[in-house]
Amino acid sequence: MFDGKQVEDFWQKQSVDDFETARSLFALKRYTHALFFCHLSVEKFLKALVVRKTNANAPYDHNLQRLAQDAGLQITDHARESLAEINTFNIKGRYDDYKSRFYQKATLEYTEEYLNKTEELLLWLKTQ
Repeated sequence: MFDGKQVEDFWQKQSVDDFETARSLFALKRYTHALFFCHLSVEKFLKALVVRKTNANAPYDHNLQRLAQDAGLQITDHARESLAEINTFNIKGRYDDYKSRFYQKATLEYTEEYLNKTEELLLWLKTQ
């Protein structure tokens, strides 16, 4: 039997763990990996919200904008911009043809900015 609350709690816990991993990777100056874990953290929290809304398992999807839509969220322009940029961390962190540009983009300042934006986004998602 499907227990939506248990599945939702699982996704939320995974989200918290992934954000802590992102922070740890940032401290180790592993910026591209930290950004990738920012994406994972937001993705998993959105999946928790999808489970809450649908009372069904979350889809096998990594697109943050689509997950936010599936969760029925009313996204602000600021949140939409953050989701769009964070969404790129999933693709650019995995494929060699994107990695060169992504490594150049993933500076200390950029990564710190997106760690902060991820935290801000996660705090907003918790209010939904």
